[in-house]
Amino acid sequence: MLLHCPGPELENVTEPDKVQMLENLDYSLVCQQHDALADAYRDAGVSVLFVEPPNTPPPNLMFMADLFFMTPEGAILARPASTVRAGEERFVARKLAELGIPILRIVRGAGTFEGADAAWIDSETVLIGMGLRTNKEGASQVSSLLREMKVEPITVDLPHGSMHLMGDLRFAGRDLAVCRSGRTPYGAMQAMRERGYSLVFAPDEEEVAKGMSLNFVTLGPGRILMAAGNPTTQSFYEDVGIQCNTVEIHELGKAAGGIGCLTGILERERRE
Repeated sequence: MLLHCPGPELENVTEPDKVQMLENLDYSLVCQQHDALADAYRDAGVSVLFVEPPNTPPPNLMFMADLFFMTPEGAILARPASTVRAGEERFVARKLAELGIPILRIVRGAGTFEGADAAWIDSETVLIGMGLRTNKEGASQVSSLLREMKVEPITVDLPHGSMHLMGDLRFAGRDLAVCRSGRTPYGAMQAMRERGYSLVFAPDEEEVAKGMSLNFVTLGPGRILMAAGNPTTQSFYEDVGIQCNTVEIHELGKAAGGIGCLTGILERERRE
């Protein structure tokens, strides 16, 4: 996993709305919770790397999932739609270069694309959500590269008010997807069902919206890391066979993102 440990860039945030955050943050608590997130990954056997920018970055850099999308051949570098986040991708590019990970494409020109709008259904298919953060041109550029790799891109329109595809859909296993009721695009549900997925729907909208209960990261088939403090959703997940590891992120959530948003996935171990 690739993370960015929040630093001095948050200490001077006095008007959260101007940097797309929900509330003022307790800087010390944010750092404690982010450290706990990294420890939760390590405890689960996940390797954790950090961006380590050479100078003070913009305040939203901690939301790694938006800034790149991994393929088996290398990374697609994002081009954030928001002017507040413009240029954040250069910090990720630097780290990817240090790690020897090829950058296959940088979305350019009129295109915008954020990694949280793309998801692998299987090894041959990627969902791409178009909406607030990924536009038609950005989706087209990403789709073109995927087709060169013999991967089928399926582009779907996100409903009004959805920030990213990640906020409406998460995969909890090879054949199990967790959806947000009334918000998951029909085309995405159809594509998943055609490929053998069972779909379940997060039962508590308040826990989804405020508790980030759907914004989890899958650690392995049927095993996730999710935000603590969502008892209804956690019980539901466990009832459908998902093992839930939890970590407290309520202060991080005030910056308008959850565990999935905070986590850039570099590589997954393939198991047959």
